Amino acid sequence: MKKILIINGPNLNRLGIREPGVYGKETLQTLEKKLQVFGKEQCVDIECVQSNHEGVLIDSIHEADATFDGIVINPGAFTHYSYAIRDAIASISIPVIEVHISNVHAREQFRHHSVTAPVTKGQIVGLGLHGYELGIVALLRLNEGES
Repeated sequence: MKKILIINGPNLNRLGIREPGVYGKETLQTLEKKLQVFGKEQCVDIECVQSNHEGVLIDSIHEADATFDGIVINPGAFTHYSYAIRDAIASISIPVIEVHISNVHAREQFRHHSVTAPVTKGQIVGLGLHGYELGIVALLRLNEGES
């Protein structure tokens, strides 16, 4: 069975509370439960991690290289300035898909640039929580050898 790690960065533990007009009213716990169900439907083992701490995210990325088939990551605000997370992604051999709940390109100027996207297989933005499921599907296709 394939294994995919879902990584959520800073402030994503505040889903459902923080700016519900931008991020929706569902909580991180609800998202994780939905992804577990979706994973079972796709015959994929889903594991989730969230941290507000950059080092925890970096360690999770490093550890995933030996045990997972891919990563779906929402780096949160680290997207825009964490070269450490960018380098961690670049250092692993498994594919990574970057996901953002909101359309970061239609928001504040500082959100328009991702330092992590160039070292991922792709980026999904603006499709709400559904973007995570699309990221999982994309990883499965990549692992099947499709592009």
